[in-house]
Amino acid sequence: MNVSRSFVSHGKGWLAGALLVSIMTTSAKAEDVRITAVFKPDSAYPHLNKFKNTTPPSGYCGSWPEQCELHNFFSLKVPIQFNSRLPIPANHPSVRQGAMLKAPAQWRELTVYHETTREPEKVRVRIAGIGSQVATDDVMTLVGGAADYRIAHNLLWGLSWVNAPSPCVYSGVGWYTSTTYDFFWQTPTEGVCSKQAKFNVPWLRFNHLDFAYELETPNPLGMSSGQYTGSLTYSIGPTGDFDFGDVLIPTDSVLTLNFNLDVQHTLKVDIPPGGEQVQLVPAGGWQSWLQAGRKPVRLFHDQSFNISASSRFKMYMECEFIGVSYDCLLDDRVSRRQVELQVFVTLPGGLTDLSGQPVRHMRLRAGAANALYFQPGFYVDRAPGVLHFEVPQRQVEFMLSPGAGPFYRGKVTVIWDSEI
Repeated sequence: MNVSRSFVSHGKGWLAGALLVSIMTTSAKAEDVRITAVFKPDSAYPHLNKFKNTTPPSGYCGSWPEQCELHNFFSLKVPIQFNSRLPIPANHPSVRQGAMLKAPAQWRELTVYHETTREPEKVRVRIAGIGSQVATDDVMTLVGGAADYRIAHNLLWGLSWVNAPSPCVYSGVGWYTSTTYDFFWQTPTEGVCSKQAKFNVPWLRFNHLDFAYELETPNPLGMSSGQYTGSLTYSIGPTGDFDFGDVLIPTDSVLTLNFNLDVQHTLKVDIPPGGEQVQLVPAGGWQSWLQAGRKPVRLFHDQSFNISASSRFKMYMECEFIGVSYDCLLDDRVSRRQVELQVFVTLPGGLTDLSGQPVRHMRLRAGAANALYFQPGFYVDRAPGVLHFEVPQRQVEFMLSPGAGPFYRGKVTVIWDSEI
């Protein structure tokens, strides 16, 4: 028999005296970012069946990774600027006339498709935080003087940029210069988060778009090995998904998130040395037959194996000699008699059939068309299973009848196949 094994500081800021110039643009462009995640089973954490986000962090999470780990989100910084098309008047009556932000904080769903089979899977994403670097003239000049630049920033906007206006939430981080203030706010719910200028602001610019996202990925154990890709597009601008009011106009009107999920499954079967040679014997051996003439009830052999599996797979046989019921046959090359060999499989806990039932002594048949399909509930790592080989009683009687030869042989190939 052959077996195939196949992270705010309200402390000191730093000062900079560079002249910042507001730049207006009318071009409508698109910004694309790539988000990657991988699933690869880990024997140290077999029950951790989740994708790992492998997207290199930038922006907020790149600077303060412990903050993002605490809140379980990731961030990306994209070179989209928001430039004021008009001055911002002091105490403007509408939030849309000043510095405002609204992020698409609700969950959105997209479909990713397998690169080869086009199998679809659902991914969900939400924007969990938003930030930038706000830039304008020297804030000490705009407010007519203050004890220090931190106080000047607070006087200009009524409150520090670290302190997020509702419904946005404080993130713990902020840093400033004489003309800029970097901030980041969490967005647990969708809504307008705005700052009202308390003094006239001749121009304003957000130097980039920094956003955090949460990701919900499919169960990788139900997915095929390979790459899954898909995209989600957000509009940017007044009344868009990312809305910064009527004064701040973006340099790009579209942001597309391109997703790539990489599934790297494990399916490995280890047969102990010598396990490829199977000898079928009666219970207790042949002594009862040889010494007392008691015919054996059956001939059998249980062959153990160890299996590691993180994906769905199928099992079937290939036979040197095949019978009408898709069982393999053993052949006596002297008498040319053939007898039926039945093969069964028992799989370890964590592996079930597609209905979720345990696999106990389940019969295998020859041919891929007769394959049995199995699935893991978690990553099974080197767990023991058994192949049961048996010649049933009626066939044993036939083998022992007069004229039968002494040896029955046959080749059986048992196949574990993850390509389903």
